[in-house]
Amino acid sequence: MNISPASIQTRGDSVFLIADTGAGSALVVFGPDMELFEGERITLPGKLNSMEETLGITNFRFDSSAAFGAGREFSACKICPLTVENSKVIRSLFDYTNPKPHKGHHITIGLGDRLGLASAGHIRLVRGFDVFPVLAQQSMRELNLTGRTYDDVIAAAVWAVFRENYTKGYGADGDHLKTSGEVKHALDCGCTMITLDCSEHIRNDYASERQSAVDASYTALPSELTSSYEATYLGKAFPIGGDIEIMFEDSEFRRIVLVYRAAVDHAVSIFEELIKQTQTDFEVSIDETLSVTTPQAHFFVANELIRRGVVCASIAPRFIGEFQKGIDYIGEVSEFERAFDAHAKIAAHFGYKVSVHSGSDKFSIFPAVGRLTGGRFHIKTAGTNWLEALRVIAAKEPKLYREIHTFALENLPEARKYYTITDDISDIADIESVSDAALPDYLNHNSARQALHITYGLILQAKTPDGSPLFRSRIYSALHKHEAEYFTALEQHIGKHLGALGVL
Repeated sequence: MNISPASIQTRGDSVFLIADTGAGSALVVFGPDMELFEGERITLPGKLNSMEETLGITNFRFDSSAAFGAGREFSACKICPLTVENSKVIRSLFDYTNPKPHKGHHITIGLGDRLGLASAGHIRLVRGFDVFPVLAQQSMRELNLTGRTYDDVIAAAVWAVFRENYTKGYGADGDHLKTSGEVKHALDCGCTMITLDCSEHIRNDYASERQSAVDASYTALPSELTSSYEATYLGKAFPIGGDIEIMFEDSEFRRIVLVYRAAVDHAVSIFEELIKQTQTDFEVSIDETLSVTTPQAHFFVANELIRRGVVCASIAPRFIGEFQKGIDYIGEVSEFERAFDAHAKIAAHFGYKVSVHSGSDKFSIFPAVGRLTGGRFHIKTAGTNWLEALRVIAAKEPKLYREIHTFALENLPEARKYYTITDDISDIADIESVSDAALPDYLNHNSARQALHITYGLILQAKTPDGSPLFRSRIYSALHKHEAEYFTALEQHIGKHLGALGVL
């Protein structure tokens, strides 16, 4: 066995550790608490004087008297798989392994882990910094595409936290949920953050509708509602910091009301029904839409939520420019900075964090995000961790990478049903012309990154003719074999994010 040193922990007369058994990692429990777990009971040769004598471990040294107690004798241990059920037992014994809300933390980062293997690497990066990691972050779309559940996602984070003995706290985000049923399910599974996706309640059609049609629809709203809106917003200036004031021009105000009114109502309903009596971090997302969120629209949404009693941890506007998957920001950075400054000031004015979605690899705008928010923001990443896994596979298992790459390009039209990316992939070099040594370069190429990014679900769910996994088992086996390289890649790549944001 190869023990993870930080995982050796005691509770009463029991000792716990995470070890690599050769077939994968497992929890090893000595003492009475072993009876709480599912696993294989192993009879020991006698008194536990050293780990070397007891388990045949030769690569690890520690003071057994300090960890186990001088002369302590165990007659057996139990080798326990890292299952959801066993993770629930660990959570009941070690409270720090439970996800927590992130209230009070200025910098939070969602580190969505689609494979359930990355969190230990993420922990090693953020441990020394004032960053609260949301280690368990998945949307229903991601769960469906990967064949996982919220229980699986949280369990993977629990085992990583226990393995690394990370006691500073982490979160679990039910990301981009749309319905009360989805939100309730995520909360029941233990999510401590809910990101409510209001996109289906945002009326994008009114954003480009003729003004006469806008006026007619606005006039048709209940008069007591429009009177209240107008008394609150029209003819007033709202200073939000610096020299910026938010003001509403009548015709544009009517458009904003029609576009966002139902989204606000939906968020209020979810908050009242499911969030209000909990400590859950509640994020309202209005970014999954074609309509860029103007500062006036952002202010309207935030003010309406707050005056109706909603407590927001963060709001995610739809920023100017394009936030495509796995590549840098597309657009004029100077224009983004001017618009983002107002969004950051609105968030500070109301006391929540501005949230940047599809934040993976948006290096050109990160300095502005860190600076203009005063170091108070939420960033969501996810797919970049999958791409770093593929980078390791390209370097260490070239044959497997070639198969994955070819499959991804062949199945890209299907993946485009779920994600929007740059259409032109003609500049991706033919893999038959690329040497094994050059395969990792695909992960530096925007078109290849996007193609590999959005096909993750198809890759993980692909089957052979006999129904067995085509890639999934080999991907997990490769990353287990090359775990050290994967963790190093994660630390470097996510570290680049934090560096650009001004954290490191």
